[in-house]
Amino acid sequence: MEEKALKETGKIVLDLAAKSNPKAVTLELGGKSPFIVCEDADVDMAVELAHTALFFNQGQCCYAGSRTFVHERIYDEFVEKAKQRALKRSVGDLFKEGIEQGPQRPLKAGEKDMATRAITLEPTVFSNVQDDMMIAKDEIFGPVQTIFKFKDLDEVIRRANATHYGLAAGIFSQNIDTVNTLTRALKVGAVWVNCYYVFDAALPFGGYKMSGHGRERGFDGMQNYLQVEAVCTPLVNPAWL
Repeated sequence: MEEKALKETGKIVLDLAAKSNPKAVTLELGGKSPFIVCEDADVDMAVELAHTALFFNQGQCCYAGSRTFVHERIYDEFVEKAKQRALKRSVGDLFKEGIEQGPQRPLKAGEKDMATRAITLEPTVFSNVQDDMMIAKDEIFGPVQTIFKFKDLDEVIRRANATHYGLAAGIFSQNIDTVNTLTRALKVGAVWVNCYYVFDAALPFGGYKMSGHGRERGFDGMQNYLQVEAVCTPLVNPAWL
């Protein structure tokens, strides 16, 4: 998997930096970002947003919303519509107009774990995904959407945070209390509410845990290149000077 190589490379870089003078290092090591669709969501809008969150750039994006958590009350409807949306995605020669995605190799990992494959051609959607499956834990870095079912906020917070990563998260809800609860509870570097992939030069980029440390862009990104110097001087000269 791409993510394994990325993590190991990051560890090597950090180790080499520590053995030098040591050098300050910032690391961005990928993610397995949750995209949480609450029961009050507009299902059609949530399906489209979740599709974009995962399939953007053929799923080859560190910020990809690769774990789609959907409330049990709308789960079946969401899965069916996510399947239909994925089937409409144009796959072919990327040099031709209107093609969204190039050809991909077949995925076998999810099938080995007995997840239900909702479509038979790339892009791929898996439903009935369990947290201990490889496709649920590893960063696939491809057009593979995994859809999980949850019952309540406490459950989805626990499961969303139960990962080595903490790069980003998406929340789809119209309830401000729900949004506030989730944004404060999710251990990630960036949270998008009712949107995804919204960037600005002033917004810091970076993650928690094995997603790395340090930030890029904005004021926080500047701190990686600065050092603090403390200077003390008396306002009135003491007699012994």
